[in-house]
Amino acid sequence: MMISYFFFFFINLSLILWVACFSSVCFVSVFSVLDERIEQPVKDDGSLSFLVIGDWGRKGAYNQSQVAIQMGIVGEKLDIDFVISTGDNFYDNGLASIDDPVFQASFSKIYTANSLQKQWYNVLGNHDYRGNVEAQLSPILQKIDHRWICHRSFIVDTEIAEFFFVDTTPFVDKYFLEPEEHTYDWRGVLPRNKYLSKLLKDLEMALGDSTAKWKIVVGHHTIRTIGHHGDTKELVRHLLPILESLV
Repeated sequence: MMISYFFFFFINLSLILWVACFSSVCFVSVFSVLDERIEQPVKDDGSLSFLVIGDWGRKGAYNQSQVAIQMGIVGEKLDIDFVISTGDNFYDNGLASIDDPVFQASFSKIYTANSLQKQWYNVLGNHDYRGNVEAQLSPILQKIDHRWICHRSFIVDTEIAEFFFVDTTPFVDKYFLEPEEHTYDWRGVLPRNKYLSKLLKDLEMALGDSTAKWKIVVGHHTIRTIGHHGDTKELVRHLLPILESLV
């Protein structure tokens, strides 16, 4: 992905949406893969607005800084409540550690507008899995920058909508079978079949139990797309039927 980009959403309206970007335009329990549930308040008038960005961590290059400026402008006009990141947060190979200077060079020092000093809810992309995954997931990063929240899969609950963040990278076969020259950090994912089975079960249960008017599912990889990467066949096979069953 050579160009960072973003989308904005304003909700004041039951729908299920899939939000994903891939190089293109809770239930808390001991055994749950959806490992966190976060309460996010809405505005006093009951409305909710937020920005969505993906494939962005470029130390300001590849138009990242320019997009960040526009995000700040739009964020102020909309009075956004938070920002969603769909992954590939740090190119090319995620973070090396919690002390990696890339975190501040690609995040803290780029998104400096007052309107962007809100919570950022992040999922992992395939490039993030090429680094030290535990670094991005570490709560220590939130001490470095209070905005940063990143989990593999989690739920953000507002009064008007529930957001279901899904860890899509482990679904994709080629990262396991044909990793090429890349090394992926699969700690916390193996055994893979058990991890994915539990994730799908937890997601289906959480979506089915949700009473939110809007249900928005967020992940890194597209399910269907006209982009050059094409559909993600593993998500078409495993995830799409769950979403369609609830429409």
